[in-house]
Amino acid sequence: MVEYSRLKTSRSAAIRARLDYPVIDTDVHTNDFTPAFEDYIATYGGAHLVDELRKAENSRLNSRSNGKDWYQQTPEERQYYRTLRSPWWARVTRNTLDLATYTLPELLYERQAEQGSDYSVLFPNNALAAGGAKPENRQALQKAINHYHADIYRKYSDRLTPVAGITMTTPQEAIEDLEFAVKTLGLKVANIPGGVKRPIKAIADKYPAAQFPEIAKYASYTDFFGIDSEYDYDPFWAKAVELGVPITTHYGSQGWTGRSSITNYMNNHIGHFADGSQAFAKALFFGGVTRRFPQLRIAMLEGGADWGAHVYIHLVDRFGKRNLKALQNYNPALTNSEELFEIFEQYGGEITKGYSLSKEALTEAVLGSSSTRYSRQPNADELEDFAAAGIETIEDIRDRWVNSFFFGSESDDRTIATAFNHKANPLGVKINAIYSSDVGHWDVPDITLPLAESWELVEEGVISEADFKAYVFENPYKLYTEAKSDFFKGTAIEAKLGQVEANVEDKSLVTA
Repeated sequence: MVEYSRLKTSRSAAIRARLDYPVIDTDVHTNDFTPAFEDYIATYGGAHLVDELRKAENSRLNSRSNGKDWYQQTPEERQYYRTLRSPWWARVTRNTLDLATYTLPELLYERQAEQGSDYSVLFPNNALAAGGAKPENRQALQKAINHYHADIYRKYSDRLTPVAGITMTTPQEAIEDLEFAVKTLGLKVANIPGGVKRPIKAIADKYPAAQFPEIAKYASYTDFFGIDSEYDYDPFWAKAVELGVPITTHYGSQGWTGRSSITNYMNNHIGHFADGSQAFAKALFFGGVTRRFPQLRIAMLEGGADWGAHVYIHLVDRFGKRNLKALQNYNPALTNSEELFEIFEQYGGEITKGYSLSKEALTEAVLGSSSTRYSRQPNADELEDFAAAGIETIEDIRDRWVNSFFFGSESDDRTIATAFNHKANPLGVKINAIYSSDVGHWDVPDITLPLAESWELVEEGVISEADFKAYVFENPYKLYTEAKSDFFKGTAIEAKLGQVEANVEDKSLVTA
């Protein structure tokens, strides 16, 4: 038998050996061995589900084209159809051992020590493939996918747990899929898209999709499941809380305005996870979801944690200027026409020469185009953007943003310093940055590197040792156990923490 272990040369394993607490990796990507995966789905639900899976995968590549993917098109066709330059060479291939590791559950389990991790949450690359399936096949395909992943990783559950994909097209469908994944399959973490495209009804009514498919392809908006949603997703959030399931997403924004280059993948990639997740998180916050479900725990992966800090800061800043009381500073009805007229009489002679205006007309002229915006006073329930979120103090913002959300940061992401900058963050808080190695994708060419790269941030003074502990252990542990207190029961994390407690007790006895 060939010995493939790189434990002795792994820098991450060396770092892990120095720590007196476990390491929890919240984001490891795995590949499915296609023949076995498709055979399982065919056995599970019929060959038509395999066809549906393949069509769904292809539709992602050809969403803006003439049926050809980017590589099949000429430069002129790409320009004509505005075909997005989608991700390419996105997985590690030259490192053959790692390529096999992401595909073989037993090998991944065996190499956990080399990775420097005690426990990893896995995101199979096909976890949400059912989202592009036809409505009549979507649920069956999603259940088959989840069942497959639950089966192949079940015997490695003390160190590995795959997520359950939940498509979120409707709340009822999402609830059914979540209950099946948790109660039948024993899965513990849900992975959802951060938004779902829906038709703009005014256009869809005029140009029905069946008759005008090309128009329907573009005439859509994104529903982020919170503010302004066509559906009430509260029953789904309630079910997640009831079942003790943390919600995770890798929601991105490639293809959005500013991220729609037809030639450059990196142009479309940089910052896209942060922007996509930000739209999702703000929709939940302003829609009052985190107010109504304070126990709900949501992790947004791969986007870094700095955006979580700057949105928190901006929420506090804007609330200070746009809360119900402060809004009166901008109420046109409170403009003092008498005082304004007197000021213009004293200082406005040159600019108003030739105009004869009453006090009311002068006020309207000064307000200009903004006055037409206020042709009527807003209703009481239209005044405050923070009303649904139930914000009365900045402490409320902290509780409904900082406490509810967790932000996946990759190992070499230096912007994580912003998350831990308690001097800049209002109320002295630190944002919940969580170790999100992204193992399995192109930014991790070697599985043995990420934890060591994160420790370099400590050595360079970017974050403190206490921040590092929060990043790789305390915050991930909080994410999962605040959703479900016994999340780690029977896992290597429970065993490791038991060892730590035993060592502490032994030391205290010696001291005594």
